[in-house]
Amino acid sequence: MSHELLEAASQRLRDASEAASGDVQKRIYDQSDALATLAASDRTPDHGRLARHMNVLAELADETDGAAHEAVVDARAKVSEFREGVEGV
Repeated sequence: MSHELLEAASQRLRDASEAASGDVQKRIYDQSDALATLAASDRTPDHGRLARHMNVLAELADETDGAAHEAVVDARAKVSEFREGVEGV
């Protein structure tokens, strides 16, 4: 399975972090970094790990607006699409 969706999600979160400020900006950047690490890994993340990222992204979407909100929502959609291709559950 290609990790391109995770790479794209990470980039969208970097875009979102540039449009945000304060604590939310750091939390978005941390999620971007975590997804970039998953994308670079040879192993496919499991459903549980992806679900945790999706939950955090849902919280961040609620805490942002404008361009940051749109980028977080887009990133979450990419993680969801990636997760659909993960075997298991």
